[in-house]
Amino acid sequence: MKILSRSYLFIVFALLYAPILILVVFSFNEGGSLSAYTGFSLRWYRELFHDQVALQSLKNSFMLALGSSLLATLIGTFAALGLDRMRHRYVRSAINSVTNIPMMNPDIVTGVSMMLLFVALGGMLGAGDVLGKWTMLIAHTTFSLPYVILSVLPRFKQFDKTLREAALDLGCTPAQSFFKVELPAIVPGVFSGLVMAFTLSLDDFVISHFVSSPDFQTLPLYIYNQTAHNVKYSMYALCTLIIVTILVLLLVVNFAGNMGERTKRKKEAVK
Repeated sequence: MKILSRSYLFIVFALLYAPILILVVFSFNEGGSLSAYTGFSLRWYRELFHDQVALQSLKNSFMLALGSSLLATLIGTFAALGLDRMRHRYVRSAINSVTNIPMMNPDIVTGVSMMLLFVALGGMLGAGDVLGKWTMLIAHTTFSLPYVILSVLPRFKQFDKTLREAALDLGCTPAQSFFKVELPAIVPGVFSGLVMAFTLSLDDFVISHFVSSPDFQTLPLYIYNQTAHNVKYSMYALCTLIIVTILVLLLVVNFAGNMGERTKRKKEAVK
């Protein structure tokens, strides 16, 4: 039984990570072939850094991901605060359910509905081509919000409410109590939501495809356009760099979460 379970686990991990491993290995292939490995080389990385269109698309993706993740984190944190303070249980449950809809919706439904919304609003306002970087920013912020709320809300649930009451009794205003007492305690959840929103925005293709314009192209859209022709081998190098970046971010998130748990346990031990 143990052999079967280990074999099953090996097959699952092979299916998940073998394609990624092949991509990383062949990004260093000098011959630029997927059929034979001719030797280690950084040729495709050098070519990548001379591809101005790819670099501009990468810059657009990072700027969009950074802006949308910061907005989603700011809005999502205060939305989680409002949900935590809400007294009516049924209203809170209803809002929670509505908040989770974007996570359950297929991306294509979200993308088409947002495109129709932006085009309709543009028509009512008499604007011409409304689709572009601003509509992408709104769309990415919108679909990232539920993930931020999902990361932050449990931290509010775990927070000891007597600390907030003590701060208020000692003369803090509600705002001072939040920023000085509650916010430091929920920082790991806020940071996790920020990183998740960033990676979701960086990775998104379907929604971006519907709300973008030709003058603002993100990296997933650029790579998709490459598939109409022969994909450049420098794209393997670019994908490898993205994989490494996301891996580092995930390690940072896990490290921050573990540090938060250790700090919490130390405080509980002191008490």
